[in-house]
Amino acid sequence: MNSAKPTRVRYQILLMIFLVTTINYADRATLSIAGSSIQDDLGINAVSLGYIFSAFGWAYVIGQIPGGWLLDKFGSKKVYAASIFTWSLFTLLQSFVGYFSFINVVVLLFILRAMVGIAEAPSFPGNARIVSAWFPTAERGTASAVFNSAQYFATVLFAPLMGWITYTAGWQYVFFVMGACGIVFSAIWLKVIYSPRNHPNINAAELDYIGNNGGLINMDSPNVEKTKPTFSHVRYLLSSRMLLGVYFGQYCINAITYFFLTWFPVYLVQEHNMTILKAGIVASLPAICGFIGGILGGVISDTFLRKGYSLSVARKTPIVVGLLLSTSILVCNYIDTQWMVIAFMALAFFGKGLGALGWAVVSDTSPKQIAGLSGGLFNTFGNVASITTPIIIGYIVTATGSFEWALVYVAANAALAVFSYLFIVGKIERVELPATATNP
Repeated sequence: MNSAKPTRVRYQILLMIFLVTTINYADRATLSIAGSSIQDDLGINAVSLGYIFSAFGWAYVIGQIPGGWLLDKFGSKKVYAASIFTWSLFTLLQSFVGYFSFINVVVLLFILRAMVGIAEAPSFPGNARIVSAWFPTAERGTASAVFNSAQYFATVLFAPLMGWITYTAGWQYVFFVMGACGIVFSAIWLKVIYSPRNHPNINAAELDYIGNNGGLINMDSPNVEKTKPTFSHVRYLLSSRMLLGVYFGQYCINAITYFFLTWFPVYLVQEHNMTILKAGIVASLPAICGFIGGILGGVISDTFLRKGYSLSVARKTPIVVGLLLSTSILVCNYIDTQWMVIAFMALAFFGKGLGALGWAVVSDTSPKQIAGLSGGLFNTFGNVASITTPIIIGYIVTATGSFEWALVYVAANAALAVFSYLFIVGKIERVELPATATNP
């Protein structure tokens, strides 16, 4: 038995995941903040903007299974670093679209946003793999909530900054600054990230603690023989009713996410007559509540586990309670006072954060041999919402002239996610890959 005090290297790894996910979501939100200015400057209508918003989602979804396969084959460190560099480069290139007048600007923006999407595809499956390797089961909910809450922190930190840059310098500089930040961070990632067994600063006590309590410490070790992911593994994952329920729930949860990532600042400008500067600042307020809810959901879930509750109760309770709170977004259709609208948006986003434990569930349930593939499949289903939500809301706004039915659509997705976790998912437990589905 190792008597040395365990190091806490896993928290340094979690900080890196949090920071890179913050940059990830800030890059996704660049078009949201700059959207109204781009519409005015380049003459893009709401439907076209909806399709441009969706371009990220099309490519992101297409890239999920290949991204998960690459993670399982080559490991999280190298694949993730290449991902960060590439998506940041294509973010930066969007700053130059105004100079290419000989190309349809809608088509050019669609292509560049799609390239950002396909480059970001390995990011969240990579996060889930790293958390599975570095954290024991009873800490995994909090760890997953921390990296997932970076999406809200990105808005808190960068929405006011990007709004200010758009207001003072122009929308082009939003893309340039964010892209440059990501390129620098990709180099830092390569210097800092290691698997548990290969990290130079971890001691045997921490390694034993992680490995003896459910952490998959051998996941990316070079001497461990790996299962080669195949489409038969995809079919096996899709045969699980539990996983299908989790996948559907994630689609519905992401519909809420992508309303806030795409149309929310436009909603504030067009429905409540805010300036883009004010909208950028105000958009950070619900995000603060989402961040608090996200951390709280993970802490509550892991506390339930330590108190002896089942994995199902520990994970489902924050999810169901949080998503029921998200339906409060409907109240915004019946009030006009700006501060009250922001208050109910903040409550809805807090609830969404509280219930955003899907990645913890994936880390708990994925077959350890194909954790990247499983995370990629989960993210494929979930991020179909990144395609459908911007387009559907674009058509709703164009057809009705307001966001009233758009908010109904968002609330309905929250209710459907609750239904999925209560009546489809069933018992939450790890799916074991049968011997016939592995390969030597």
